Amino acid sequence: MTALLFVAGILVMLVGLALSIALHEIGHIVPAKAFGVRVGQYMIGFGPTLFSKRVGETEYGVKALPLGGFISIAGMYPPSPAEGSRRQRIGASLVQEARAANDETIEGEDDERVLYRQATWKRIVVMLGGPFMNLVLAAGLFSILFSGIGLPQHTTTVASVSECVVAADSEQTSCGADDPASPAAAAGLRPGDRILEVDGDAVSTFDEASAIIRERPGQPVPVVVERDGSELSLTVTPVLAVNEYTDAEGERVTGEVGFVGFTPTVERVRQPLGSGIAATGENIAAVAGIVVELPVRLYDTAVDLFTGGDRDPDGPISVIGVGRIAGEVAATEAPLIDRVAVIVSLLGSLNIALMVFNLIPLLPLDGGHVAVALWDGLKRLLARVTGRPRPAPADATRLVPLTLVVVVLMIGMAGLLFAADIFNPVDLFGG
Repeated sequence: MTALLFVAGILVMLVGLALSIALHEIGHIVPAKAFGVRVGQYMIGFGPTLFSKRVGETEYGVKALPLGGFISIAGMYPPSPAEGSRRQRIGASLVQEARAANDETIEGEDDERVLYRQATWKRIVVMLGGPFMNLVLAAGLFSILFSGIGLPQHTTTVASVSECVVAADSEQTSCGADDPASPAAAAGLRPGDRILEVDGDAVSTFDEASAIIRERPGQPVPVVVERDGSELSLTVTPVLAVNEYTDAEGERVTGEVGFVGFTPTVERVRQPLGSGIAATGENIAAVAGIVVELPVRLYDTAVDLFTGGDRDPDGPISVIGVGRIAGEVAATEAPLIDRVAVIVSLLGSLNIALMVFNLIPLLPLDGGHVAVALWDGLKRLLARVTGRPRPAPADATRLVPLTLVVVVLMIGMAGLLFAADIFNPVDLFGG
């Protein structure tokens, strides 16, 4: 059963990845068609085509390796220079091949349904459509996680009450005859009680109740609880003890504070609707930080791979690593809702990664096409301001050799992360 759940987790993540990529490409194709640009192909995956169907002028299909996707937009670049021109004579074969493939999408010099002839803002909208779709998906998934499923939080309901007070550094597992009763036990607090007020202040979270108790060591504190539908007044006197707690800044610290001796229940609490959007922004910042430090983090990953060191759980991982984590989550004995929540979070983070990585301003990534469009638009603007003739469109095919270098680096990065996730995976569960 565990093995089946592990496989199911991997399959769910692969389907989620395929859908994310498919919707990313739809983010490109919808504005392209809206602007009248011709789209020849919409394909999910790479390699041999498994099946396809032409609808209108566009061929839609699925290929054998669902690890990516692409669309064929007419006139991504301007047509090749005229035969015999200096630019063509000195052009490298890679550049000429790219130009030839691009020229096949253009139906003549007067073809207006090509991307390079569109206004700069339209070209940018088309290229940002894919990352924007990933952003929408991530925001939707995090909103489902935060506001639909909810986040696990300590509540004001008592889960258990300590019978006695034991030193924090003690290895004692049971109470002795001479151990003093805990303040919670002495006050008559019971599992299932829901704390309503502490020292006259209404409380709705465990953190609120805990913050008051921490500041009252040695002082009698009136507490109102709900038990079996009725309100009951108790008095607890916290003892001074060394304990770990969360401070006002949200950091876990250890210090001498008032201690009562009960543990709260943990329940999933639905957050306000804006919480998912805020979480999306936090994830974007985190992933952007990883991308900025990518060379260093890849080096650390390579060192850990060859030395067997522990991988950084916040470092880069491949699709293999994400799938393995999803499988492990699905196979745990945690409640189903907790497993679903983790997988939703993984899919949300995956879409953020797809968005941020595609915004890197290098071809063949979407950010590279945006950079070309901006450069083209800047040239047009300068020509208009200075009264010069409209310049020729920027010929991005001359960047094909650099693009090839980027592709090789991406393949190398993928190979490193694949190897690391197979032979030295990230350990999130202390296995």
